[in-house]
Amino acid sequence: MLVLAIDTALEACSAAIFDSEVGAAVASESTPMTRGHAEALMPLIEGAMREASLDFFALDRIAVTVGPGSFTGLRVGIAAARGIGLAARKPVVGVTTLSALAAPYLAADPNRPVAAAIDGRHRHVYFELYGAQGRVLLTPRIIPVEDAVRAAAGASARLVGSGARMMTEIWPDPAHLPPTDGRGAPDIAWVARLGAQAEPRESPPKPFYLRPPDAHPQTASILPRR
Repeated sequence: MLVLAIDTALEACSAAIFDSEVGAAVASESTPMTRGHAEALMPLIEGAMREASLDFFALDRIAVTVGPGSFTGLRVGIAAARGIGLAARKPVVGVTTLSALAAPYLAADPNRPVAAAIDGRHRHVYFELYGAQGRVLLTPRIIPVEDAVRAAAGASARLVGSGARMMTEIWPDPAHLPPTDGRGAPDIAWVARLGAQAEPRESPPKPFYLRPPDAHPQTASILPRR
């Protein structure tokens, strides 16, 4: 299976081609960024497709990160994935950023719990906790960083994601911090790998926000109904 993976949800703009027969990404493009994903994405996708010597009709599916993450970034990636899928008549699947952050560590050490945490601002994190063999102990949620620390410490979990540093700052035993990777975005090769394994009916390419948007429609000028 050939999978085009797209990630614009967090602090990178990335695209990769994963070949399930060889079990690895055969092409990958990634640029760290927090803004400007819309302008950068299509050139990155074109570069990955060119590196893999493929056209879009040769793909078997498209995978895209669906959140949690930036509202604007998510819309950019999901719109691109849907557009390519529609034009090439290929299925599109969604992959959560939390699962993609945790996946490489769960694969490397299946017996070590992993806490994936993304900075959600205002001392909150988007959080998911995995136990041994990838069993989900806490489903995705947005919680105060103190609650995330208690959950991760109780499970003796490894920390990964942009929220990990916030957690170590208030860790109950500073002399014995857990293994930590504060990366700002998932490895695009793992987004592709999870996309290859996903069940399309259970993994729709729809935004996975966990919190409402900060912007709201203006209501001050609305005339009351009679």
